[in-house]
Amino acid sequence: MDYPETVGELTEILHQGGYLADRGLSTALLVALSLQRPILLEGEVGVGKTEVAKVLAAVFGRKLIRLQCYEGIDTNQALYEWDYARQMLHIRALSERQMADDEAVDKVFGPKFLLERPLLEAVRSGDQAVLLIDEVDRADDEFEAFLLEVLSDFQISIPEIGTIKAATPPLVVLTSNRTRELHDALKRRCLYHWIGYPTAERELEIVLLREPGVAQTLARKVVAAVHRLRELDLAKPPGVAETIDWARTLDFLGATGLDAENADDTLGAVVKERDDLELVRENLEEITSGA
Repeated sequence: MDYPETVGELTEILHQGGYLADRGLSTALLVALSLQRPILLEGEVGVGKTEVAKVLAAVFGRKLIRLQCYEGIDTNQALYEWDYARQMLHIRALSERQMADDEAVDKVFGPKFLLERPLLEAVRSGDQAVLLIDEVDRADDEFEAFLLEVLSDFQISIPEIGTIKAATPPLVVLTSNRTRELHDALKRRCLYHWIGYPTAERELEIVLLREPGVAQTLARKVVAAVHRLRELDLAKPPGVAETIDWARTLDFLGATGLDAENADDTLGAVVKERDDLELVRENLEEITSGA
């Protein structure tokens, strides 16, 4: 598969796909693509980490395979499972026809009864896929160690079938919101990039790229207000995704500007915690005064 040869080319390709990447991120992604290395993206919630994988899959015509991590996730949910219901029906059919010889029974654990989960699907798809391992920091230490083993050789052993190995590794994008510290072993296996909140000018560009129908004047006022929100002591400061949602919401309602009244009416698009809402409403005049 042909990849762009320069950082500028990749930046432009991502831009065409609706993602505005800075030079640092584009450089890290180009290296990951070219050297077939997993990349770990860390940053605040809503700054576009997950979107990177989605856009890469779209612009390069790859399948997006997503493994959403959570507390308690185990290897079966990430690798594969047997379709027990179909196996039982098959065994019952064999029994009724009195064909339950050893060979027939062995077929019960054959490929057609195997349910692919994200990691097995990604290994089989190889470089035709982008594997998104989302919010890896939510998984526990044991799962992280298992994940490290899979990422080391991109092969999976299934006792009943054998070893399945990727001819060419998929592009792997891991994301983390830093709810806990990841182990050094996993970090060493990956390239790393931190995605922080963009500057006001860059965030304005992102909003206009993602929502070209929104007037620039309104978008600029929304971005300015969001940057003031991030200066407050909020439990969950708004990310870029919330900025886009707020601009889209105000535009849908026909607003041409941002004031305390329409900001109060639409705060649910940008602030998602009750205590945060109360704090923001106490400072609403100040937040919208310069918008």
